Amino acid sequence: MAKNKAITLLSIGHACVDVYQGAVAALVPYFVAERAYTYAAASGIVLAASLLSSVAQPLFGLATDRRAMPWLLPASTLVGGLGIALSGLGDSYALTLLFVGIGGVGVAAYHPESARVARVASGGSHTAMGWFSLGGNLGFALAPVLVAVVVGAGGLALTPLLVVPALVGSLLTLPVLRGLESLTSQAPEAGTAPVVPDDVASFVRLALAVVCRSVVFIGLSTFIAFYARQRTGGGSAAGTAALVVLYLGGAAGTVLGGALAERWDRVTVVRRSYLLTVGAVAGLVLLPGPALYVCIALTSAGLYVPFSLQVTLAQDYLPSRVGTASGITLGLTVSVGGLFSPLIGRLADATSLQTALLPLIAMPALSWLLFRTLAEPKQRRTAGGT
Repeated sequence: MAKNKAITLLSIGHACVDVYQGAVAALVPYFVAERAYTYAAASGIVLAASLLSSVAQPLFGLATDRRAMPWLLPASTLVGGLGIALSGLGDSYALTLLFVGIGGVGVAAYHPESARVARVASGGSHTAMGWFSLGGNLGFALAPVLVAVVVGAGGLALTPLLVVPALVGSLLTLPVLRGLESLTSQAPEAGTAPVVPDDVASFVRLALAVVCRSVVFIGLSTFIAFYARQRTGGGSAAGTAALVVLYLGGAAGTVLGGALAERWDRVTVVRRSYLLTVGAVAGLVLLPGPALYVCIALTSAGLYVPFSLQVTLAQDYLPSRVGTASGITLGLTVSVGGLFSPLIGRLADATSLQTALLPLIAMPALSWLLFRTLAEPKQRRTAGGT
């Protein structure tokens, strides 16, 4: 299979999976409206998906380091979709948490193996990996629109219809899996072992930076719809628009990050992006009115320029454990932040939502400081060449 076709199919499949991560945040306002949840209870739904995903993702990474599991791509896509599709049925908070958690496990199982397959298909190209990551961003961006069309039309009882992207995504991965053997044979490092040693210290610092980034993005994903309504005086449309801008800005940032990394080294690009994001988050929290949407877009782009670059950096810091590196970085970017969402929710219940979002300004600053301690890893050399 041609590399461009494989990357395209993987990117679309990535979108079909990550639509369920975006759907969790997009469903929160409907849970609040139909079931009168507090901010803290609503953020608990995000926590359920994030907690299981955060724990499971590195475990799946370890498993795929020991043995390739390409079948996980269609299987995990279906599990992720079914979990979210069932989350709106019934009135039980416990069952809602359970189904959302199952969806989170499905998403967790997908990312480590898909990142490995995408790295093989990309031939090591930062731009190609950026397109793969773009698929996930577009899935996020489409999630609030999909939820608004489906759930907005008939309430939470219609969430089973949300399974459709999972069915499409799982089918699209099948041609890639059939062509995986030929893709592997075309990869520069096929059949060889990396001789560059693992740089665990750098990987840990990178992972901590990813966690800080995750806190900002998931915190905003959870509460930006509520915040946009408050700051603009708009209704549900204002909240949905804020989520769409947040996710589309991320899509633009991902493509931009891949392009910039072809010109400058990845560490420099990521470091500068986080520094610029500090000001964007401050503007998002503090500026009222339409300027809020500009700051949302700049914040999202700034957070997503590092997205695919951090994955390939992690893989190069841990060349002998690519699955683990992918599971931690690609997974943590969209899961660990959910662990902090209940804290933001509790603070918002006790004070105000604006006060609760203020600490998010410090997170990209911490990521920037951590990246100041990192250096571009040596190019991966293999036993078969340089």
